[in-house]
Amino acid sequence: MTVLVVGGSGLLGQEVARQATAAGCQVAATYLTRPVGVGGAAEYAVDIRDRVQVADLVAAIRPSWVINAAYRQADWASTADGAVHVAVAAASVAARLVHVSSDAVFSGAAIRYGESSRPDPTTPYGAAKAAAETAIAAISPNAVIARTSLIIGGGGSVHERRVHALAAGQTTGFLFTDDIRCPVHVADLAAALLELASSDHAGIHHLAGTDAVSRYELGVLIARRDGLDAAALPSGRRADANLPGPMDVRLECRITQQRLRTELRGAREFLDPHIE
Repeated sequence: MTVLVVGGSGLLGQEVARQATAAGCQVAATYLTRPVGVGGAAEYAVDIRDRVQVADLVAAIRPSWVINAAYRQADWASTADGAVHVAVAAASVAARLVHVSSDAVFSGAAIRYGESSRPDPTTPYGAAKAAAETAIAAISPNAVIARTSLIIGGGGSVHERRVHALAAGQTTGFLFTDDIRCPVHVADLAAALLELASSDHAGIHHLAGTDAVSRYELGVLIARRDGLDAAALPSGRRADANLPGPMDVRLECRITQQRLRTELRGAREFLDPHIE
């Protein structure tokens, strides 16, 4: 079994590569600027914005599964066009595709979103993710499109690093008390993606944690886990900052969770210092 992890140098891509390698799969992983660094995984420098690069790699490797965890928030060509290039290449060798999407495809107007909810993005990143979803569903109807939320784990996420910087006074800004998401642990998410890849399920799946928490509560949980002074974390309201984008987006994962052995834990559980 050969697994191609696209975006293998990111937090999620590295974890997928590690778990797939540990499970005995042959793993190939792509990166753009930073090597993957996962033992046992073959690494390939590939820019997914280049259709030919993607097609040539997939044709050479002929993977059984392709898991696309690549994205660049400020780059439509990577998030949308690149996802299409991966989908077309995977379809050309009849590879099973699992594409990682985001809760950014939603505006937050409905607050709670199930797998059948229609995207209504309000940001360029959300629009790029929604465009990729539409294209992938047309190119490969048997693909899995896995929407997720904030990814946390092992101290390596951008959210954890920011909490440490804020607690140490190394950066400025606020953690918003009215910006709500359903964070997921990177290990849970990677396991769920691999489980879906090995299944015959297709279409939209939601993979997020069970707890809806604010960015501020998430910061406090991270601080307590890591022995930081939670009282040092500055808080504020996003509504007062007049920033674009959704404020409260909660992915409903009940249907997907019923299909999985992997438990998608909530942030209050996986950030409990007495558990992890």
